[in-house]
Amino acid sequence: MAADDTAAKAQVITLLDELGFDAVDAGGLDESWRLERGKPAYCVALDQAGLKAALAAAERTVELPPVERSRI
Repeated sequence: MAADDTAAKAQVITLLDELGFDAVDAGGLDESWRLERGKPAYCVALDQAGLKAALAAAERTVELPPVERSRI
């Protein structure tokens, strides 16, 4: 997850851990682009280590055109 509120992010990560999920801190909102459509971490089943690697491998230079919601 990406967020600028460190305390809120810590609470959500704790909750996700308690629910049995392995949460990954993806940084602040300025890093949230790493989770977007077309990036290695988007809509892929990964473990915690795999997600961290996918986030690190994301390249910002690739820009995809917007998709109309009615076509999804």
